[in-house]
Amino acid sequence: MSRIGKKPIALPAGVTATVNGSQVTVKGPKGTLTRTLHSDMRPALDGNTLSVGRPSDETRHKALHGLSRTLVANMVEGVATGFKKSLEIQGVGYKAESKPYGINLVVGYSHPVEIKAPEGIKLVVETPTMVRVEGINKELVGQVAAEIRNVRPPEPYKGKGIRYVGEFVRRKAGKTGAK
Repeated sequence: MSRIGKKPIALPAGVTATVNGSQVTVKGPKGTLTRTLHSDMRPALDGNTLSVGRPSDETRHKALHGLSRTLVANMVEGVATGFKKSLEIQGVGYKAESKPYGINLVVGYSHPVEIKAPEGIKLVVETPTMVRVEGINKELVGQVAAEIRNVRPPEPYKGKGIRYVGEFVRRKAGKTGAK
């Protein structure tokens, strides 16, 4: 058995789940998420625990087993507590501004870059150089954070750009003067 796949998922207080064939719906205080798992995987609800079963010990079924269990566990965690990723902006004059549709980034281009928040995602500008992406869908939070970072990734010479909080950027030595 897959070590990850065979672990049951405990539903915290206030979270309910329904299983309809291979479709799993999870409702909680933060919202509702629905996902259709692979047709070979068999999700099951037993009281206050969710589990995912597999039909055989084939390699692809083992891989799908662990993946499916993790996707469902992320859904449960998302509707219970939510997910967040923080980004920091470094560079002289680089900043973020909160707007009704999302955020405006001023990061050294001749124009401000508009980032529109997709449905279910909240973009929070804590300080002009700190942006937080919040939501209940882990995949969507990570994708939006990656798209914001991709507007101006950190460069290796001065370290200017947008990076995740805690991300280490390996610096390179610049040119040395000729003598």
